[in-house]
Amino acid sequence: MANASIKVERPANEPVLAYAPGTPEREAVKSVLKSMSESTIEIPLIIGGKEVRTGRTAKCVMPHKHHHVLATYHLAGEEEVRAAIQAALKAKEEWENTPWEHRMFVFRKASELLSGPWRATLNAATMLGQSKTVYQAEIDSACELSDFFRFNCYYASEIYAEQPSSTRDAYNRNEYRPLEGFIFAVTPFNFTAIAGNLASAPALMGNTVVWKPASSAVYSAYHLMQLYKAAGLPDGVINFIPGPGKLVGDVVMASPDLAGVHFTGSTETFQTLWTTVGANIRNYKSYPRLVGETGGKDFVFAHPSADVPSLATALVRGAFEYQGQKCSAASRAYIPASLWPRLKSLMLEMISEIKVGDIRDFTNFMSAVIDKAAFQNIKGYLDYARAASDAEIICGGTADDSEGYFVHPTVILTKNPHFKTMEEEIFGPVLTVYVYEDKDLDEALRLCESTSPYGLTGSIFAQDRHAIVKMERALRHAAGNFYINDKPTGAVVGQQPFGGSRASGTNDKAGSKLNLLRWVSPRTIKETFNPPVDYRYPHMLEA
Repeated sequence: MANASIKVERPANEPVLAYAPGTPEREAVKSVLKSMSESTIEIPLIIGGKEVRTGRTAKCVMPHKHHHVLATYHLAGEEEVRAAIQAALKAKEEWENTPWEHRMFVFRKASELLSGPWRATLNAATMLGQSKTVYQAEIDSACELSDFFRFNCYYASEIYAEQPSSTRDAYNRNEYRPLEGFIFAVTPFNFTAIAGNLASAPALMGNTVVWKPASSAVYSAYHLMQLYKAAGLPDGVINFIPGPGKLVGDVVMASPDLAGVHFTGSTETFQTLWTTVGANIRNYKSYPRLVGETGGKDFVFAHPSADVPSLATALVRGAFEYQGQKCSAASRAYIPASLWPRLKSLMLEMISEIKVGDIRDFTNFMSAVIDKAAFQNIKGYLDYARAASDAEIICGGTADDSEGYFVHPTVILTKNPHFKTMEEEIFGPVLTVYVYEDKDLDEALRLCESTSPYGLTGSIFAQDRHAIVKMERALRHAAGNFYINDKPTGAVVGQQPFGGSRASGTNDKAGSKLNLLRWVSPRTIKETFNPPVDYRYPHMLEA
């Protein structure tokens, strides 16, 4: 093995299973859902491979049945955060010196376990703890995360194989070193795959990680840690420290050994982290790499030539799948007046058929939003729209948190292109529509491009090819992931690398080689075979 040249084939994407009645995958996940629902587990911190219980605890609950406790988890304090940093630094030397193919084999094994015997476990944990339907969990915690593991291994092999040219008398090579220090991974509640990728991508490249998962997704995050253990990840490579964001962040960001931050979350939080790094820059041993994907105010823009049934389907799926809790969710739409009557009728008909409820009922299309804070925030926007003179709620607008944090799919129609819900990220099942006159296409495109501070995802609908070219050019900087005749959600690893710019993040494209390059520090090595033995150059000789 030591003298073998390892070739990694480009993987295929993990197939999405159907979970139709009578299928084995449906029966498997139903069984795990039942057993998980009937038990309450205790979740410790995991530092250097050891379980740590602090006695300071919080609860993991089902958002769709918030009185139901799935787990009690321990919270990290300053002492535990410092211990996690030390554990990461202690594990670093051996891990970074582990041959890259052996690091790869850990995550390849994790991908095979996840797509096989662990599939129902991670899907069920995501369904119960984050209120995802079985399909939304399948594309996230099974397929996308398996894809991240496999494709990252492939991209890593491409990076390591990229070498400079040499000459007859000297050989040049690049060594792709991990960063000096540790990586701080801060992960969101809405995608188990993102949580897995943010910690594992730097680790694959030889870094060690301190991981703070979102408090509302600790349940699935803990099961991910168990998956890593089953795959043979050495102790201390990824250290799991749920805890209060400010407390954990303050300790981590003050460490001189901070080498990088891998973040997905709110724009405000990422800007605070960036500001903190700037203020501490003289204290760090190196310049920390900051990689972040933050908010979005994602659009669908329709041309008068758009196909209405396709447009209606994209709006309903794009806005309301997973309760609109995707960074990429469709939350504002620009519709030409000539299409609006037919589109409105078809879209409202589709929405009227949507069932909302417990994810264990597979006939439901939607479930609950993640927690009470999210529920109250979304409800505040609904109340604002209800009272506004320049907008009306044309469907939905109802919210009930008596049993679960349920917000029904809502469409707001506004006459004001700068209405509050056209500009601010809501992160819930709320779509705001602005109808423009067909003759005002150019002005509507300008509004779409300039209204939001974000630049994450967006889509256009048109059958006219000249219109597609025009719209694609006009909206060039409005979205890092741009879709033509499709919804603005559903990026697939290896097919549509994901990320946006402006206030949406650093656009380092998760699911591509670009992201992995952020976690290495190249060293160029030149070896000269026949070095000169005289300091003089030919031009110095007398004629």
